[in-house]
Amino acid sequence: MTERPAGSAPDQADYPSDTWDLLAETSRTFYLSICKLPADVGRVLCVAYLLLRVSDFFEDSAALEATEKLRWLERWYHALDGEPLSTDWSAQIGAIGATEVDVAAAQRAPMILAEFEALPEEIRESVRRHVRDSTAGMIRWIKRGPYVVTEHDLDDYMHEVAGRVGYLSTEVFAWGSPAIARRKRELMSLARDAGLALQTVNVLRGIRKDYQRGWVYIPTTYFQQAELNPHQMFEPAYHQRALQIVNVLANKAERHLHSAIEYAQTIPRSEQRVRRACLWPFLFAAATVGISRNNPEVLFGEAKISRAQIRRIVRATTLFGWSNKFISWYFSRLVLGNGTMSF
Repeated sequence: MTERPAGSAPDQADYPSDTWDLLAETSRTFYLSICKLPADVGRVLCVAYLLLRVSDFFEDSAALEATEKLRWLERWYHALDGEPLSTDWSAQIGAIGATEVDVAAAQRAPMILAEFEALPEEIRESVRRHVRDSTAGMIRWIKRGPYVVTEHDLDDYMHEVAGRVGYLSTEVFAWGSPAIARRKRELMSLARDAGLALQTVNVLRGIRKDYQRGWVYIPTTYFQQAELNPHQMFEPAYHQRALQIVNVLANKAERHLHSAIEYAQTIPRSEQRVRRACLWPFLFAAATVGISRNNPEVLFGEAKISRAQIRRIVRATTLFGWSNKFISWYFSRLVLGNGTMSF
């Protein structure tokens, strides 16, 4: 029996700890949620998210030029379809010289694929389809280039990297729970916006880092409305105009988050572990929106919620996450930057 990952549910003890450790290393937020899911569902989503972390690395790494990103993503796309990886795959990834945490997933891709092929066939093919489609979307966007013209363009990009993840997660939840399966259609109608909510917050948090690596996810139309260009975004003389753009992004995230919260509320109360696993990233995102409006840290660093606030959110939802009325009330406080009450 392998050692259970810290914080995981007792019935996950028989699942390989290396897989959980890798998820914790590359995606702390999702590890917190996924390790608390029912065992079979948690196992599938752990592997699915690791597959996606490999795709994310090839798309995002500052160590790779666009042509190299395309080459690696195409190799990975074919690997998802069963084409064997080269025997020196891990050494090749190490030679890239990347520093992002996602590189750990890319290096362990052979192990992740082996765990993936061990999943039950009926859900494995669903995971394969969504991860492959997301990877294809990343390829399309790298070919397209690093600038987003309209909000529709931004939504299209976010659909590929996050909206499809909403669909994937919903299919896994429904596979693991007859009660959730009965609400699958309703959940699917909200799943894309739930994914877009989290990704809009990622865009908000990464404004400066993305610009420094040559990508601007903020639509050109937003800059035009603020009478700015991307290169003026971080100049002190344009501080107030830049904050207008921050607020537009925050408002967009909030709109998507309303659907995300409705998604969590649609999960049956009998599935408390799944409800909480959905609520945590959504409410962390809401709290991030709440502290981002009119906050210069978004431009000059990164606005992050504290570990103490994360603990408060986890405690509050553990106590009262069964109540849709409480969830709506708590969300409204967090998204307005007023979520500091103790529980």
